[in-house]
Amino acid sequence: MRIRIVDAFTDLPFSGNPAGVLLLDSFPEDSWLQKVAAEVNLSETAFAHPLPAGGEADWALRWFTPTTEVDLCGHATLATAHVLHTTGAASGTIRFATRSGVLGATAAEDGTITMDFPTSALLPVPVPDGLAKALGAEVLAVHDTSAHIGDLVVELRDEATVRALTPDFAALVGLSSRGIIATAAAENPDGGYDFVSRGFFPNVGIEEDPVTGSAHTALAPYWSARFGRDELTGFQGGARTGLVRTRLRGERTLLTGHAVTVIDGDLHA
Repeated sequence: MRIRIVDAFTDLPFSGNPAGVLLLDSFPEDSWLQKVAAEVNLSETAFAHPLPAGGEADWALRWFTPTTEVDLCGHATLATAHVLHTTGAASGTIRFATRSGVLGATAAEDGTITMDFPTSALLPVPVPDGLAKALGAEVLAVHDTSAHIGDLVVELRDEATVRALTPDFAALVGLSSRGIIATAAAENPDGGYDFVSRGFFPNVGIEEDPVTGSAHTALAPYWSARFGRDELTGFQGGARTGLVRTRLRGERTLLTGHAVTVIDGDLHA
């Protein structure tokens, strides 16, 4: 059985966000999928299998962290679409049946892939007790996201503050359903990106996720409202970084990025 490790939201190996990808004939028991994801030990491992022709989707897709299944994952979807396109298993727009509905992924001639995801709702909420202390930074505003994401978008003072964060991960557990997305406007508007973010997910067994595609379905409407533009670029990451281009289209958000396969091998299990 082939297993691939793909770096997503980057065109350079050993950067962006790595995801495991397995193409299957069908989904085996959930316990096996979870064991594989734990063995791969990346923020997400994607499992996909083809669906019969003529339906609303072409492939079924699921995502697992080392400890649990999640409802929505951007970088592992990008990685899966990259594998399908580069191996010739699919072409054109791929439609994935997922726990968050049907998601599209379309490859362009420049090698990028654009994903069509649901736009997250944003609800302003009071700053949770202990959040500022856990992050080690002053919190300017907090917004809750839709149920399929379950993150808190937390605006901080500036880019330097976001980059310097060293959170108390144990203290972050329980402050949100899934994770904390710390964000700020870019310091240099001519630097190639409009906003920065970092994502912390100790609730699902991930201290920091380098580049979180699903979080950008909330970051896109948040910063688009601030800047008055529907097309933006987000920079995310600490030790590993990547870029996500976003296009807000009402109830849908388009996420665009590169991907590169770094490992292609066999799973013996």
